[in-house]
Amino acid sequence: MGLGASQARFLVLTARKSDLELTGQQINQSRLQIANMTNQLFTVVANLDPESRQALSVQARIQALQSLDKSLELQLRRVDTQQQALQTEIDAVKKVIDKNIALSFKTFG
Repeated sequence: MGLGASQARFLVLTARKSDLELTGQQINQSRLQIANMTNQLFTVVANLDPESRQALSVQARIQALQSLDKSLELQLRRVDTQQQALQTEIDAVKKVIDKNIALSFKTFG
C-alpha cells in the first residue's frame, strides 16, 4: 500500500473505532438505566407480601430486566471484541505508514 492509501485506511479505521466507542457508551448507559429500574423494583417488592400477585408481577418484571441486561452485556462484549480487532489493525497500518515515511526520507536524504 502506498502512503496515501495507508493514511486513508488509517482514517477509516479510526472513525470506525470512534463509532464503536460510542456504541459501547450507549450500551453502558442502557445497562445503567436498567440497573436503576431493577433497584427501584427491588425496593417496591421488599415492601410487598412475597406471595401477593403484585409481588409476583414485580418479580417477573425484574427477571425481564435482568434478561435484557444480559443481552446488552453480550452486545457490549461483541463491541469490545471488535474494538480489539480494530486496534490491532490500526497498529498494523501505523507500522506501514511509519515504514513508508522512513523509506521516503531515505530516498530524499
